Amino acid sequence: MTPDGFRKVALAMQNAVEGAHMGHPDFRANGRIFASLHAGDRTGMVKLTPEEQAVFLGEYPEMFEPSAGAWGRQGCTNVILAAADTPTLRSAMILA
Repeated sequence: MTPDGFRKVALAMQNAVEGAHMGHPDFRANGRIFASLHAGDRTGMVKLTPEEQAVFLGEYPEMFEPSAGAWGRQGCTNVILAAADTPTLRSAMILA
């Protein structure tokens, strides 16, 4: 998965628009951030619940990791772009 591929999946979500937050692209629907791309083009992030995060971490440990600190404990989940595939990323974004 490339950053452009991540962007394409995000913008395909209903009502999704691209913006910027803290110096990197983010993706919002209905005024809420549901995903972002991190600097360096290595990772993205999807906002899941802690329970949803646990499922994705368990099923796809090579593709997902918790974000650092409190963000990760609240469900923010990094997506390792090199390991990501479109169907799994789309599933996570639908939940986000």
